[in-house]
Amino acid sequence: MPKHAYSGCVSVIVPVKNEQDNVEPLVREIAAALSDVALFEIVYVNDGSTDATQARLDGLKTEFPMLRTIRHRESCGQSRAVTTGVTAARHAWIATLDGDGQNDPADIPALLAKLTDPAQPGNLELLAGWRARRNDTFVRRLSSKIANGVRSRLLRDRTPDTGCGLKVFARETFLALPNFDHMHRFLPALVMRNGGAVVSVPVNHRPRERGTSKYGIHNRLWVGIVDLFGVAWLQRRVRLPIIESDADL
Repeated sequence: MPKHAYSGCVSVIVPVKNEQDNVEPLVREIAAALSDVALFEIVYVNDGSTDATQARLDGLKTEFPMLRTIRHRESCGQSRAVTTGVTAARHAWIATLDGDGQNDPADIPALLAKLTDPAQPGNLELLAGWRARRNDTFVRRLSSKIANGVRSRLLRDRTPDTGCGLKVFARETFLALPNFDHMHRFLPALVMRNGGAVVSVPVNHRPRERGTSKYGIHNRLWVGIVDLFGVAWLQRRVRLPIIESDADL
């Protein structure tokens, strides 16, 4: 069981930039997928969109009162958008989704169910989605495979797919991590660095039906490899204390 108790409440964070055509179908899917969850909210972080993304979100608020929106005046990147959403979240557990519709919201309940599974590690703090069968272009699959292979070898995070936007984690854990651009791609290594357990769970991955990708080989592969060395540096400098049993806590 996780050290951060799961009480049946979750905040779903969705960072978006210029995803006007994906907003409504994805909000509807999230609401339907979580209909049996005790209490949830959907927090969209509009990262400087220049299309009708904000207007589409505003138009859904009456029908979906659990929907909240936060808008960056200028684009700050996906990691900053996730951080903005987590900071504003009202619940102790967070689920994140990419806003392009490729992550399947129907996978969220299965991930949440693992939080109450006594077979899970006691220090479980992150459930990472694993796109075992990806619906992407050859270039995106190749760049991701190379980046995941290099990252796994260097950081030893034992996570096959850190780039999947579908993750469930403790809000408190996330806010205690080092925060930097692209940090969302290194969450497993950063959580493990702080003594938390990470479990990878196979999830559905769908083809993009609307809009265009914001990532290519330049900003997905090469930038990620540069950041990799910074995370490796952080790993080498962590010291986790072992608290004596007679300590006054």
